[in-house]
Amino acid sequence: MCTSELQHAARILKQGGIVAYATEYCFGLGCDPFNRNAVLRLLRLKRRPVKKGLIVLAAETGQLVPCVETIPAPVLASWPGPHTWLLIPRPGVPGWVTGRHAKIAVRVTAHMQAAALCHAAGMAIVSTSANRSGEIPARSYREVARRFGKLVDYILPGTVGTAAAPTPIRDAVTGELTRPG
Repeated sequence: MCTSELQHAARILKQGGIVAYATEYCFGLGCDPFNRNAVLRLLRLKRRPVKKGLIVLAAETGQLVPCVETIPAPVLASWPGPHTWLLIPRPGVPGWVTGRHAKIAVRVTAHMQAAALCHAAGMAIVSTSANRSGEIPARSYREVARRFGKLVDYILPGTVGTAAAPTPIRDAVTGELTRPG
């Protein structure tokens, strides 16, 4: 992983841009979850309604402090790893991140490049699959470039992890599985 490419991607995120990057299962599209313009632009690119909400990805639990009230011990024990949890958001977490939901979806990734990007940016970032709604997620740099090209601000070269499916999403309060992995 090239440090200059990583720093370039982090700068773009901090400036309100959209970056495509490799995750556990597929390439993701990311931006600053607290930047309204960036998130709404990303949602337009995906043709995804705001009401669905988004996942926020972090390199470490401390990056989720602006997003969640508390992180229960079972959730902490599952990270870093391919486990997305629904937690109670902090007051002020924007509706463009939570959508119509009362909880926020968060994950601390074990994917080396995705974690390095969050570290370099100094924040948790939006993590949504690099595809338009209803399409199969892009799993390579070339596929992201073909689908989105100049519509995203940067595509960070990288390789997706070995996960055979998107991460499962589970409610940390009820234990309900809302998306199988």
